[in-house]
Amino acid sequence: MEDIYAKFVSQKISKTRWRPVPAGSLQTADTFAAGSWDNEENYVSLWSIGDFGNLDSDGGFEGDHQLLCDIKHHGDVMDLQFFDQERIVAASSTGCVTVFLHHPNNQTLSVSQQWTAAHYHTGPGSPSYSSAPCTGVVCNSPEIVTVGEDGRINLFRADHKEAVRTIDNADSSTLHAVTFLRTPEILTVNSIGQLKIWDFRKQGNEPSQILSLTGDRVPLHCVDRHPNQQHVVATGGQDGMLSIWDVRQGTMPVSLLKAHEAEMWEVHFHPSNPDHLFTCSEDGSLWHWDASTDVPEKSSLFNQGGRNSTFLSHSISNQANVHQSLISSWLSNDPAKDRIEITSLLPSRTLSVNSLDVLGPCLVCGTDSEAIYVTRQLFS
Repeated sequence: MEDIYAKFVSQKISKTRWRPVPAGSLQTADTFAAGSWDNEENYVSLWSIGDFGNLDSDGGFEGDHQLLCDIKHHGDVMDLQFFDQERIVAASSTGCVTVFLHHPNNQTLSVSQQWTAAHYHTGPGSPSYSSAPCTGVVCNSPEIVTVGEDGRINLFRADHKEAVRTIDNADSSTLHAVTFLRTPEILTVNSIGQLKIWDFRKQGNEPSQILSLTGDRVPLHCVDRHPNQQHVVATGGQDGMLSIWDVRQGTMPVSLLKAHEAEMWEVHFHPSNPDHLFTCSEDGSLWHWDASTDVPEKSSLFNQGGRNSTFLSHSISNQANVHQSLISSWLSNDPAKDRIEITSLLPSRTLSVNSLDVLGPCLVCGTDSEAIYVTRQLFS
C-alpha cells in the first residue's frame, strides 16, 4: 500500500465518514466528515482531500486534507452518517440526533433538523429527566434509525418532527450499533454479545431473531453487513475478535477470528470489493483483511494508477468472479482462515483508532492522538 498521510487536527476524532459519490459517477471520494469527542468543545467538520501528491518544500509528498467548514456539536459525536450528498446525521452523547446541512456555495454547515430527546433513561417530562447517549445511527433515505444506551430503537423520517416508530424497551442492555439488513429489517448489537434482527413491518417490541456468542457475553461494539450478501454480517467487540455471521443459519457465528488486543471499535466491508474488510481498535491498530481467493484478474481489479474509469470497469466486468470468491471467502469453515491476509495500515501504533471508512481506493480513519489519516491508494 502507498503512503498514508496524517493530519493533526487538535481534537480527538471519534468518527470519520466519506461523503458518498453520486451513483454512476466516475469520480473518487474527495470529501469526508469527521466528528470529535472528549474535547472542551466538539465539532462536526467537513474536509476535502484535495490534490494529493504535491511535492512539498522538502521534496516529500504532501497530503494535506483541507478543512472546508465545521460547526459546534453539543456533546461527544457518538456516530456520524451521511444521509445524502448534502446532509449528515450526528448522534450525540446527550441523546440528541442532529441533521446538518452542508451549503457548498459558501462552505458552511447549519442545523437542518434535530430530535433533542431521542434517547433518555427517564422521560423528558419527568423531574428526574436523564438523557442517554445515542450510540448508533444508520440511514436509508428517507429513513434514519437510531439506537442508544437506553436500549431504545427510533425510526425517524427526514422532515418528520416526531419518530415514525419507537421500540421503547428493545433491549435491557446498551445497544451499541445498528445496520440495515433489508429495507424493513435492521440488525442491532448489544453489550451482552447479542445480535438482534428487527422487522419494522411487525408490531410489538420483540425481535424476529436473536443470535449470540455463547459463553462470555462479550460486549459487541460494531457491525457491518456484506454489501452484496445481505445475510452475511461482521461484528467486533470488547475482546478484539472479528466474528462473521450468517443470519440464515443457526444462532452462532460461522467464524471467530483472533484480531486486535483491545476493543474493536469499527468493522467495514469494502463497499465494492467486499472480500476486503477493515477493522480498527483501541490498541491503536488499523487492519486490512484480504480474504479474496486468487481471482486471475485480481491484479487488474485493483490496478488503480489514478484511473477511476479502469477501477470501475474492471470491478464490473469481474463481478461474477468476485461474487463466486465471496461466497467461499467469508463463510467457508475450511482453512479459509489461513488464506486471509492481514495488513497493518498505520506506520506505527498510536492511541486508539476510533473510526474508519472506505470508498473506492480511499480510506480515512480518526484517532485519539488527534490525527486523521487518509490514503488514496488502498489497492496499489
